[in-house]
Amino acid sequence: MATAVVYQSLLGRLGRFCYRRRRFVLLTWVIGTALLLFIGFAFAAPADNNFTGGNSQSAQAQNLIKQHFPERKGSALTLAIQAPAGVESPEVRARVDALEAQLGSSPNISAVHSPYTSPGQISADRTIAFATLQSPSNPLPTAEVKHLVSQVKAASGDGVVFALAGADVVTAETPYGGASDAIGALAAMLVILIAFGSLLATGLTMLGALFGIGSGLALIFLLGYLFPAPSFSPIVSTLLGLGVGIDYALFIVTRYREGLAEGLEPEDAVVVAIARAGRSVLFAGATVVIAMLGLFVVQQKLLNATAVAASVTVLMTMIAAITLLPAMLGYTGRNIDRFKLPYLGRTGSRSPMAERWARVIQRRPGTGLLAGATVMIVLAIPAFSMRLSFEDNSTEPHDTSGYTAFRILSEGFGPGFDAPFVIVTALPPGGADLAPLVSAVQHTPGVAAVTPPQLSQDGRAALFIAYPSTAHQNAATPKLLDRLRGQVIPGAVRDTGLVVRVGGPTAGDTDFAAEVTARLPLLIGSVIVLSLLLLVFLVRSVTIALKAAVMTLLSVGAAFGVLTAIVQWGWLSGPLGFPTSAPITAWVPLFIFPILFGLSTDYEVFLVSRIREEYDAGADTSEAVALGLGRTARVITAAAAIMVTVFLSVLATPDIAVKEFGLGLAVAVFLDATVVRMVLVPAIMELLGPLNWWLPRPLARLLPQPV
Repeated sequence: MATAVVYQSLLGRLGRFCYRRRRFVLLTWVIGTALLLFIGFAFAAPADNNFTGGNSQSAQAQNLIKQHFPERKGSALTLAIQAPAGVESPEVRARVDALEAQLGSSPNISAVHSPYTSPGQISADRTIAFATLQSPSNPLPTAEVKHLVSQVKAASGDGVVFALAGADVVTAETPYGGASDAIGALAAMLVILIAFGSLLATGLTMLGALFGIGSGLALIFLLGYLFPAPSFSPIVSTLLGLGVGIDYALFIVTRYREGLAEGLEPEDAVVVAIARAGRSVLFAGATVVIAMLGLFVVQQKLLNATAVAASVTVLMTMIAAITLLPAMLGYTGRNIDRFKLPYLGRTGSRSPMAERWARVIQRRPGTGLLAGATVMIVLAIPAFSMRLSFEDNSTEPHDTSGYTAFRILSEGFGPGFDAPFVIVTALPPGGADLAPLVSAVQHTPGVAAVTPPQLSQDGRAALFIAYPSTAHQNAATPKLLDRLRGQVIPGAVRDTGLVVRVGGPTAGDTDFAAEVTARLPLLIGSVIVLSLLLLVFLVRSVTIALKAAVMTLLSVGAAFGVLTAIVQWGWLSGPLGFPTSAPITAWVPLFIFPILFGLSTDYEVFLVSRIREEYDAGADTSEAVALGLGRTARVITAAAAIMVTVFLSVLATPDIAVKEFGLGLAVAVFLDATVVRMVLVPAIMELLGPLNWWLPRPLARLLPQPV
């Protein structure tokens, strides 16, 4: 039976209130979520995908361009043209002119610069050319871009190939989310059905999670007015919310079914489930929120916005788990296992096999520790060669217009055509001689071509473009950028008073990647410190908190290593849906670490809380570990399986960055739930013995007793 402490705890009283006032709680959630969804989707804030903020050199260059070259504001698309018979033949030119007129009539296209009137836009062999489409809108509406792409594809044929490229084309052709969201939800439902074997228990778990996710997404669409977020923010929030929301509901429903199996009345079973599992849910959710908010140390406004969005979604799923779920359980009572499917699910949560496995590890803890650590360290080795960048047309699927344009333009103008460096400088009154600067850049090894300098209309600034001989994703391109900024340009403008800035998309991506690399250690440190404090409060053990941090770092390192081997080295990239090898998208590691730290802490909290219960009930450490692992192994395995299936579902999306994000988290969660929880944790706890529960007396006096 539950103790008086459980019944009188704050969470126990909350569980009882939600059970007894279930109609009020359920109606509040239904009406509130419906209103939020209507308002949120009807008045959603627009996405913001500009990562060039801050004081980087590319940001300074962009500010100079906005100030002195207003005609370059907005966004641009590139129309690639390939005609083996020659782009200047009368037949081809007539088709190009007709297509340019058609595209130029689009609502948001303000100008079209034809290759026949703009110098430098026809290749040396005269078989490839390009036109540029200028728009005041940034970004262009996705629907309009898709229409432009369809017009371009329809115009191709009879020996002429047209293709459209640009950042807006990447967004339109490889959208975030889509069918992968539904695939993830269905896969998660299947895992829960196998774990519970009951349609009713499965439905309650999914329903509680979906209420939390729906209300969370509606809120982040509105919060976008205060914290403008990038396009990938909803998919990150949905994936995280779906994973943790189902996990939290799974933890509580499992504890409720266990209470019924032990003979408790439904109301008492709800009280115990919310007081025990609900406490783990609160601390686990708080850790995820703290970990996500750690992204603020990166000082990038769009990442801050995504951190807020993900935190709000997790918060709502957490609230749904401890309020909506007990209300729904009040309607099911003892019928939680109704509509039970044959051969699936078990009422009891104890796993004798997991207990036996724990005792096997405990008999040879040194061997278990060595084997588990070796696996994790070997998997982490590729991470030391990780490079960061952003996706572009070259990383799109090969059947897209963007990739076709990249292939054509690389063939005609070199692979560096998609990686231009925009070199801009403010001019003193009377102007300045830019010839030495242009010459120095042009004769730098790795620079394929340089355009003539362009003077601004106000005469106060000038810019020119340098095209590298290597592509955007090539490791040599950022090295060339560093050489231009650090050696070539400073030497060329010494004693002239000119301040030159190198910007453009490639420079912006490089600057962001460098900022990520510089601030990632600070992110890791801050998240670990804050989470350790929370974990010490929950489990009242410094040793276990430190162990959790080390285990999570091993999982992160292994996940980064596997991700690098697949995406950057190309191992198994084809079967997993990656069209080409490329650096890791710069924002992916920033999100994988805090999310994984939070999710890993979920499992640590659920496992160690149960071990602590057994320990406080009188079992010694070895026995408590075996019993705790036996009680939680099945639910942790189910929770991890849900996470893995949800995260792997994004491999169905065409966007390479989201694929990387999902794959990295799936690998990390799988390793955390298997190698870490089933091997390393019991081995280390067996080796530490009574030291597992070490808590300095001064700290013990300072820590309040958990509710």
